[in-house]
Amino acid sequence: MHEGYSDEARHKEQQLIRAEHVTVIRDRQTLLKDVSLAVGTHDFITIIGPNGAGKSLLLKCLMGFYTPDRGTVNRREALKLGYVPQQLLPDYTLPVTAGRFLKLRKQVKRVDDAAVEKVTEEIAVQHLLEKPLHLLSGGELQRVLLSRALLHDPELLVLDEPAQNLDICGQLVFYKLLERIYNERKIGILMVSHDLHLVMSCTKKVVCLFHHICCSGTPRVVTQDPEFISLFGDDMARMMAVYHHSHDHRHGEE
Repeated sequence: MHEGYSDEARHKEQQLIRAEHVTVIRDRQTLLKDVSLAVGTHDFITIIGPNGAGKSLLLKCLMGFYTPDRGTVNRREALKLGYVPQQLLPDYTLPVTAGRFLKLRKQVKRVDDAAVEKVTEEIAVQHLLEKPLHLLSGGELQRVLLSRALLHDPELLVLDEPAQNLDICGQLVFYKLLERIYNERKIGILMVSHDLHLVMSCTKKVVCLFHHICCSGTPRVVTQDPEFISLFGDDMARMMAVYHHSHDHRHGEE
C-alpha cells in the first residue's frame, strides 16, 4: 500500500453500495429526502422506521430498481446481490414445486444442481423441494426465498421485512439463521424490519428512517437517541434499554 493512502480511501474500497443525498418525489410528495448511506463488505445494517417512512423504497433505490430524482447510488462493479422480497403470493393455478422455483432464473445460465443441494442443506429445506410452493407455510416459504437469494453466493444479502408473516418463534429461528449466515459466509446484510427486539440483538448498525435518516449507529446508541424516542415512544425506548442490559450483562462473571 503506497504512502498517503487514507483511511477514507480504504473504507471506500470496502463499500458495496454508496448512496449520496438520495431524494425521491412522487406526486409532489417527498418520500426520501437527502439520504446518504454506505454498505460495506461485512456490514449488518437494519433499516427501521414507521409504516410509510420510505424503507422499502430506499432498498429498491440502492439495488437499482428505482432511480432517485436527486442524488446518486453507486454499486461495486459486478456486485452480486441476493434479494428476499417483502412478500410473495404463490398462485395455486401455477403449480410449481419449491425445488423447481429455486431453479427458475431470468438468466440463461443454468442453476447447478450441486449449488441447489449445498444451499438447501445450509438452510435445511431439502424436505420441501417436492412440495408445491403455494402449500408452504409462511416460515417454509421464507426459507425457500432465502435459499434462492443465496444460490449464487451473493456479496450482499438484501431482505425486506423477511419475518413479517411469522409468529414469534418463527421470527426467532429466522433471525438466528440470518446471524449464522452472516458469520459463516462473511457477507454483507442489509435489511428492513419492524421486529425491534430481535433485530437489535443481531444487527451491527441500525438506521432509523422517516423519509430522511433520523439517527444511525449501534443498537445501543440508536435506542437512546431523541429521534428514536420521538418515533417509537418513551415506553419502547425504556423497554429496549432494559433489553440491552439483559442481553449484554452476563451474570456470575467477575
